[in-house]
Parts: sequence; C-alpha cells; structure tokens
Amino acid sequence: MRGVSLALLVLATPASILLDTTVRWPSWHCRAPSTRPARRSRTPALEDGAGNTGTVGTSPFTDGGVRLYVSGAHVVSTRQLGTVTEAIAHTIAARGIVCVYGDTGHGKTVAAHQALRLLPRRVPVHRAVVAVKPALPQLRAALLTSFGLPAASLTNRTDAADRALLQSFQTLGVLVIDDVQRIAAPELDYLRLLFDAPTTRMSLVLCGAGAERTLARAPALASRVLTWHQVNRLDADQIPGVLRLFHPLWDAAVDADLLHADAKRAKGNFRTWAKITSHAYATLARTPGTAVDQALLSGVCSRLGPTP
Repeated sequence: MRGVSLALLVLATPASILLDTTVRWPSWHCRAPSTRPARRSRTPALEDGAGNTGTVGTSPFTDGGVRLYVSGAHVVSTRQLGTVTEAIAHTIAARGIVCVYGDTGHGKTVAAHQALRLLPRRVPVHRAVVAVKPALPQLRAALLTSFGLPAASLTNRTDAADRALLQSFQTLGVLVIDDVQRIAAPELDYLRLLFDAPTTRMSLVLCGAGAERTLARAPALASRVLTWHQVNRLDADQIPGVLRLFHPLWDAAVDADLLHADAKRAKGNFRTWAKITSHAYATLARTPGTAVDQALLSGVCSRLGPTP
C-alpha cells in the first residue's frame, strides 16, 4: 500500500493455519449480561468520559461515556445490548475483529461501552478517536494517542511510529474505533497490516452506522472480520419496560400512550426516546403535577423537529 512503511511488511499466513478451525481461547473470559432488562439503580449515573481510565466524572447526563440527555437516566441492559455483549466477548476471546453496525440511535456505542466494561481489569481497552476522512498520518496519530504514545513526536517519523504501533499490537488488549465509517479504504488497509502482523495479540472492535458498507470497500480487512453484528431497533413489546428502567418518570405512563408515541415518532430508536425523556423531564419540572399522558408526549415530540 502506498505510503506505508516497510516496517509493516508481514508474512503470508500459511493455508494450513487459515483452515485450522480450532480456537485457542485465552485463560480469561468475559461474562455476558442477562438479556433481560436489569434492575434500575437507585442513584443517577455519574460516570463521564469515554477514556481508558474509567474515571468518575460529575455529569448526571452521561453513563460510562454515553449521552443520556437527562438527569436520573440509566443505561438499560436490553436484549439488543446483551447480544452485542456476547458477540464482542466471543471475538475478544478469539483475538479477532468484530464489526458492530446498524442505524443511528440504535445503541451501538452504548452496547459496546457496556460490553467492554465487563472485561477483566487486566485487559486494557484503547479507544481511537478518528477525524472525518483522516489521511494516513492522522490515523496513525489517532492510534498512537489511543495507546498513550507520543503522537506529536512520532507522527512524522513513519518507521518509528509503525514500529511503536506494531509493538503495541503485540500486547493483549482491545482497540476500539467508533465511527469507523469515517475512515477511507486505503487507511483501513493500514489497520489490516497492523492486525496481520504475526505477533499481534490485539482485538479490534469497529463500530458505526454504515460500518458494514465502509468495510465492504476494504475487502482485505473485511475478510478478516470474525464477527458481524447488526444492532436493531427496540421491538414494540420492549418499549414500556425498557423506558421505565431508563427513567422513573415513565412509571406513571400507561403502555398505550408509550406505544402510540413510539409508533408515531420514536420507532424503536433509543436515542430518540432519550430526547423525549429529556423534554418530558423539563416539562414536568416547569409544571409539577402534569400528567404523563398522550398530551404530554405529543407536546414533547413536537420539539424533536420535522417528522422524517
């Protein structure tokens, strides 16, 4: 590939290895959560930031780096989140690549964050934040930063940067790239070269709306994806229970009103429901005693913009 250092030349994998179906599992494993909705915590989520340190912030509007738009909301272990967790756990145990894709607002990032929080603490998680259509030096800098390497001093030293990344890929861990659809095919091939190195022990979690279409334009990398997982919208039968676990204000709502709002506007999109919850929370704060009914839902849904 043009612009890639000779340090990234990798040996061709023997056919006997490619045909070997035996998976050699590491000594650690991941426990997937129950696919049944989890019991709601008594206190609002206060964790903020999507970094590797897992530090606790002070924002009541996020949970584990996930934007929830309203104080007192909680990430809910939906059926969709459980299946994503199982897919990611299996792929990481096999030291492979997983692509998590689906429409915007269906909870890909939420599910990936929750799955990665279940990993043993000794398995480091590195998150690379990429720009839109990054050139190779920009992608290299994002990867260096995710591993805590000095990107500023290495970005323009191609050989040294490549050697540092290859060494980082030798360690057991997980590299997460959200919004992978931002990366063009030539730069995705750089990821493939890193992953193909014989000494690589790093697993890759690639997420994004349209990620499957992006990877299709990089067939060499796509052929190495062990697990493809599509995150679907919430089913109608999930809506009432999930919303009441998501925020206590929905405890007073009747199922029919919630299902009506979902059919007319939210359409199973969890991000849309988070916005509806935020506006409903604000309305109830301004006018205490307001009924949580279809009239309230119609009013707050009008704040979401034109109907698509």
